Order: sequence, then C-alpha cells, then structure tokens
Amino acid sequence: MNKYKIHPIVMGTKNFNKGMMTYQHDYGKPYTIPIYCWYLEGGDKKIIVDTGEMSPVKSEAREASIGGKIYTFEEGLSRWGLSPEDIDIVIHTHLHNDHCENDYKCVNAVFYVHVKELERVHDPHPLDFRYLDDYIIDVEEAGQISTITGDTEIIPGIKVIHTPAHTDGGLSVLVETSKGRAVITGCCTIMENFNPPKEITAMEMDVIPPGTLVNAYEAYDIMLKIKDMADILIPLHEPGFAAVDTIG
Repeated sequence: MNKYKIHPIVMGTKNFNKGMMTYQHDYGKPYTIPIYCWYLEGGDKKIIVDTGEMSPVKSEAREASIGGKIYTFEEGLSRWGLSPEDIDIVIHTHLHNDHCENDYKCVNAVFYVHVKELERVHDPHPLDFRYLDDYIIDVEEAGQISTITGDTEIIPGIKVIHTPAHTDGGLSVLVETSKGRAVITGCCTIMENFNPPKEITAMEMDVIPPGTLVNAYEAYDIMLKIKDMADILIPLHEPGFAAVDTIG
C-alpha cells in the first residue's frame, strides 16, 4: 500500500463570525479561516482534495490572520510542480462553492462526489446559499464526475467515508501516511471543534459540532467517530496548517 504525504495549500479565506465554525459557541467573535486544496503526494496519480476559490482575496491582513500565504489555484499547484491539467483525481469533501470553484480547470481529472451532494448542488435548500452549480456544470457535462454512495476506496491508501455533518453528502478523506492514518474532515471545522476548551468539556461535551450543520445530534456523533479513527486529525479549515508544507 502506498504511503502519502499531504500538502495543504491555502486557496482562499473567509472573514466571519466564529460561531459559523463552533455550534452554540463564540458567536460575535471575528474569525478568519483558510480555504484549502490538499495535494496528496504518492503513487502514480496526481490527487487533490477540493479546489478552493477561483479568485481568492490576497492581502497582508488576511495572510497575517491565518499565519500563511494565500495562492491562486495555479500558483498553489505550481509549488509542487503541477498544473491543473496534470491532476488525475479530485476528491470533493462537499460542493459548497469555496471548495469547487476551480473544478473546470482540471480538464483531465475524475471528480469523486457523493451522490447526495450532487443532488443538493442542483436543488439547494433555501437555508444553504453556499451551493452554486455554475462551478460544477463544466465537469458534469464533460462526464468527469464519478458519484459515490457510501464508504469507498479511491485507490489503495486513500479512502472516503460518508460523514453528513456539515452537508448531506459530506465525505471525509482517509489517507495512509508514514505517520499513521490522516483524516481530512468532510465537515467544515477547526481543531477546536475536536479539542474543545475546558469551559466546553466542563459541560460534558467532547466535541463541538460545526457551526453550520444538517443535524446537531448526528453531527456530534459523526465527529466523535472521525476523532476516534484518526492518528492525524486534519479539520478542513484549521488555520494551523496554513504555514505547513507537508503532513505525514
């Protein structure tokens, strides 16, 4: 089985209320999250998880707030000697716009997406404005999408599991590395969601569900499952990875 290295690449940011990440906690506290594309290096396929924003806001203030540099899609991939045309596989955690805006550039890739996510992007609930099917129509019409209905091995050493906490079709990505199993979470979280401060654990809560979610009770249980199976935990929007070149 191949062992992979995971390279976090910041391809956008969001400035908002921290309560968007931490359910029932820290509402009103300003917070900036990085938006990542993750390059999984190893084997003979060029694989990324999510594609980030098409036109990320790049400023000293944004970079200072996350502690790392912000790249365009092309700039970020070029750090590892890649171009969008080189990508063989894109695994989508979900299809909110900030995770798929550069899909159309990966003209040679197969896109793995949960079937529920593909349904939702074309028929979003009014509460979830983050779905914009404009960003996936090109690859869909080109026949590049492969739908997933449950836990699936993509290739040896890389597997996805259905984790519908943040969205109905959320997929977490399990990656075998030399340092153990890494899990890139399919729910939009930071490390604090999985390792809450004392004031939260004192309330007998072991995790904090994501601030936007499908079902709070189910999200809580899903996060416990993710935490238990990971040797290396990689919350999808954790700022601590913004200055990290390689995980695993």
